Order: sequence, then structure tokens, then C-alpha cells
Amino acid sequence: MLIQSKPARAWALGAVAALMLVVSACGGAKPNASGDATQGAGTQAPAKKEAKAITIGYLNVMDDAQAMLAYDAKLYEKHGLNVKLQPFESGTDLIKAMVGNQVDAGVLGFTNAVTWAAKGAGLKVVGGAQLGFHSILVRNDSGIKTVEDLKGKKLASQKQGSTADIVLNGVTLAQAKLTNKDLQMVYAEPAQAIQSLAGGAVDAAFVFEPYARMATLTSPVTQIYEIGKVWPFPCMVVITTDDMLKKDRDAVNRMLDAQKEAIEMLQNDPQKAADLITPRFIQGESFKTQNGEVKATSVIKDSIQSQTFNWEITPDQIKRMQEIADIMIAQKALDKPVKVEDILDLSWQQQVKK
Repeated sequence: MLIQSKPARAWALGAVAALMLVVSACGGAKPNASGDATQGAGTQAPAKKEAKAITIGYLNVMDDAQAMLAYDAKLYEKHGLNVKLQPFESGTDLIKAMVGNQVDAGVLGFTNAVTWAAKGAGLKVVGGAQLGFHSILVRNDSGIKTVEDLKGKKLASQKQGSTADIVLNGVTLAQAKLTNKDLQMVYAEPAQAIQSLAGGAVDAAFVFEPYARMATLTSPVTQIYEIGKVWPFPCMVVITTDDMLKKDRDAVNRMLDAQKEAIEMLQNDPQKAADLITPRFIQGESFKTQNGEVKATSVIKDSIQSQTFNWEITPDQIKRMQEIADIMIAQKALDKPVKVEDILDLSWQQQVKK
């Protein structure tokens, strides 16, 4: 257990409690999260298309920013879609809803697609979203400087079998010549992981955005590692079902067109994107930090800029996807091998690039 003065610990816990109030933990619904709610300002289409209805699932995390931004900027409307945006608490819940025909498509972890493909579910990865951002945060007084220093320490991370858990064990710890047996693992959702870190219950936390950025602003913690810098991988992808592609491929293509525009905004105008999606993460115009208040939109803008969003799935990314599938076999997260090419349908991407 790390030693921390009572006043400092009380401040840190108070700050993180505030963080948990303003951030939806992996998919908490917001007033503007459904297709019937008021949408944000965006560019209207010059020509109307016959509106098609589609239900899109998402998690309320920065990894899924394209799905939310396409809605809030009215890009789905621009491309002739009447979208119901459905929040989920986890990728597992989302993909179960997709397999059960309750959701038509979604932005979620590639490992979810692999897991369900191995079970024979009729799913296809149809577009790119985000390259993985997972950082290790440590307390400033912990003495931990490298991944190797985590040996014997308590590390909070997402549940076993999650994308975070797979890359943590298969890449991060493996490159440091460690296994999860060398650490004291604590499995928790990101908000709880950050709270445990701030309170000294754990020595480190493996989390994604915007939790990483908000934690460094509210608590005495430092980022010592970010997997996207050393091992870029396709973390989030756009997934739909074989049935949906047969029923209405045009609606799926329109969705991808809208999300492509959203990704381009995230890449080229992060401030505009932040202005639109900040209310999904932070309530109010400002955010309390260790050094005073900062604009809420600046926090989300920084979080956006820490990410790598990409609508295209490249040949190198396909190779990395296969590496992930093979890691899952080694970890016994899969019962049988999966050939990644069999779960890809990149016809929209090929058409866009012509």
C-alpha cells in the first residue's frame, strides 16, 4: 500500500469522485444518446436522400468518438439515415445485441468480432475506427518508472478476456518479460481503476481515454507507457452482421460515409469535434484539476488528439489483427484459430478508394 497524507488522499479521492460523476463509465446513456433527441450543429446535405433507419451501438468512450460525433454533427442525417444511437455498458453486451438482431451495426473492439466469429456468429468487420490507446498510469510517489518495475505491484485493468487484458498480457507484459502472475492483478472498470489508483489501493492502472487524460489532471499520477506508441493495433472497428449486409448494404455504406467524415473532423478539427461531443463526457463548461479549472472542451480536445482515428483498414493492420487473433489462441481466449480475412468485408473501403 502506498503511503499518502490524509489531506492529499482526501483531495485525490474527492477529485476522482467528481470525475466519476461527470464521465459515463463505458456506455452510460446521455440525454442526447438516442436517435429521437436533439442533435448538435453540423453541415447539412445539399441534396436529400430517402431516409433509411438504422440502429448503431456504441460505448461512451473516446474510442467510439466517430459514432457519437457523426450523430452530434448531423452527418448521419446528411447521408440520408435516421439513426438510433444505442449506448451499451460493454462490447460484449453490444455484440450480443447485434447477434440477436437488436442492433444493426456498432463500433467496438476487434477482439469481440474475433471471439464471436470463432463461435460461428455471422459478423463482418466493415470499417476502421481507432488504433489502440491504452496507457499505464502510476502514482507520482510510487517509484515505478517502467513496465518492468511493475513486478510484484498491484495493477488495475479491465476484466479478463477484454481487449485491454489481451494486449496487456500478450504485448505489454510480454515485451517486459513479465506475465500477470508476476503482478497482483485487480480487475475493474476504468473509473474504478482510477479511483483505486488515486486512493493508493493499487500501484498502477491500465486505462484508455478520456480516463487517462482526466486522471492526470485530477490526481497525482503520471503516464509511463502507452501501447499505441510501441505497438499500434486496430483496437476499435466497425462491425455489422451478414444479415444486415444482405438486407441493406446501402444503409451500412451510408453509415460508413458519415463516420468517415466524423473521423476526418476528429483528425483535422479536434476543437470543433470537442465542442460537439464534450457534453457526453463532462457536464458543465469547466473541469476541476489540481491546478484550478480548465475548459471542459480543452480536456476532450486533448483526449481526441491523443488518439489515432482511421477509417481505412490497411494491409499492415490486417496483419496486426491476425497477430491479435493468434495471441488470443495462445491465451486460450479462443477455442480454435480464426483467419482474419474471413471476417473482413472491405467492399465499401475499396469503393471509396477508387
